[in-house]
Amino acid sequence: MENILDKIIANKKIEIARQKAECSIGMLQKTFETLKQNNRRGKFIASLESSETGIIAEFKRCSPSRGWIFKDARIEDVIPLYAEAGASAISVLTDIDFFGGTLADLDYAHKLTDTPLLRKDFVVDEYQLYQAAVYGASAILLIASVLTIGDVKRFGRKAHELGLDVLLEIHNEQELDHINDDVDVVGVNNRNLATFKTDVRASFDLVDKIPNQFLKISESGISDVKTVIELRSAGFKGFLMGENFMKTNNPGKALDNFIKQLL
Repeated sequence: MENILDKIIANKKIEIARQKAECSIGMLQKTFETLKQNNRRGKFIASLESSETGIIAEFKRCSPSRGWIFKDARIEDVIPLYAEAGASAISVLTDIDFFGGTLADLDYAHKLTDTPLLRKDFVVDEYQLYQAAVYGASAILLIASVLTIGDVKRFGRKAHELGLDVLLEIHNEQELDHINDDVDVVGVNNRNLATFKTDVRASFDLVDKIPNQFLKISESGISDVKTVIELRSAGFKGFLMGENFMKTNNPGKALDNFIKQLL
């Protein structure tokens, strides 16, 4: 039986083909070349390294596991408050069909804040890296479970050329071999992307197996201050959290309250 991740990737390839028909990679490249200050490399990493909290607050309207979390959430109502509350970085979902996000969300977020933005999506094509750079991302996510080792090297190198930091996401020991010098940050996803079940134990199991030269992030399934403190003690510098804030009627205020408890 086809799992959720397989469905997402199959759909993603159709989505990219449609986007390429509307705007070729050549057009994206020309747009990228005309942008001023398009090199944001190092901004995402520096913000995490200097942050007291390491919270990467996520803008996410829905997910395959939860359905709609905040269907009518608007970028202008959430992103400025995330930044004001002290998010070290902000993750913006740009997958349309499974997460309710768009590239327009990323573009709008970029216009509203100087906080580093992570484009959260399922990257399977170089075209998406150019999109991320053009629409204002500071960092791109690469997911080991949907990419070969060669893909990670190739996409990581291209992302760096485009002035983007690279977050590589793994979720088991077998994916450790995807880590390479074209990656800046390694994230452990506590959510199994085949079943979408979460277990924060995944982070604790893998933290010491990730080389210390890489900044380490724990992703998903984090909802309380105690867990963040324990993860930080274990060696993690960043904590990607979305549903915990987005399930409230005021995600920015929820983040603010969380950070106040953490500090």
